[in-house]
Amino acid sequence: MRMETNDIVYGLHAVTESLQANTGNKLYIQEDLRGKNVDKIKLLAKEKKVSISWTPKKTLSDMCDGGVHQGFVLKVAAFSYTELDLLLKKAEQEDNPLILILDGLTDPHNLGSILRTADATNVCGVIIPKHRSVGITPVVAKTATGALEHVPICRVTNLSQTLDKLKAAGFWIFGTDMNGTPSHKWNTQGKLALIIGNEGKGISKNIKKQVDEMITIPMNGHVQSLNASVAAALLMYEVFRNRL
Repeated sequence: MRMETNDIVYGLHAVTESLQANTGNKLYIQEDLRGKNVDKIKLLAKEKKVSISWTPKKTLSDMCDGGVHQGFVLKVAAFSYTELDLLLKKAEQEDNPLILILDGLTDPHNLGSILRTADATNVCGVIIPKHRSVGITPVVAKTATGALEHVPICRVTNLSQTLDKLKAAGFWIFGTDMNGTPSHKWNTQGKLALIIGNEGKGISKNIKKQVDEMITIPMNGHVQSLNASVAAALLMYEVFRNRL
């Protein structure tokens, strides 16, 4: 139930958000870095009682496998996933909750982007499977630019059983497919669980059987499908728009 790579976040926004959320343990700043951002982060680290180590740029790059760190790397407490029961309790308190289910997403940039949009559109929470799927890594944290602190993420061993639990809790299960209800005609009332499939293969066969309705994003070009994070964003905004 933890972040499976070295527990760091990097980049200005991700580091700032993690410090503000009190998850930082030790801050590494590029030794020759100066300016307003450095002053702000130094103040924040002091306020949160996080020690600072002035570090060569190459060392920082090695720490985050060559990721764009902007001179800031933060060691953080291991990422703590939310329990499914807690996510369902949170959903009970919302009028029209949307839970996003990512079926075998493998690209950390896609996951990070999806989490950013989930935060922007008040998604109740995100469910990811434990196996054959990307978890919360430093790249995800960097791409999500702070959304990790605001969107509950639940990691489950069995996606099929999880869908049964969601149905028992009164959720309608929606999937994405080439043949389905056009997204602008989607009835988004009630408790919604939306499954976004793997980047290449889509939603797995056994999971498809549990879907109540398939939703299609109308397209008129030469490409057959959209990037997973773009498709997820369009559908999250459709629910968000109808709630307003």
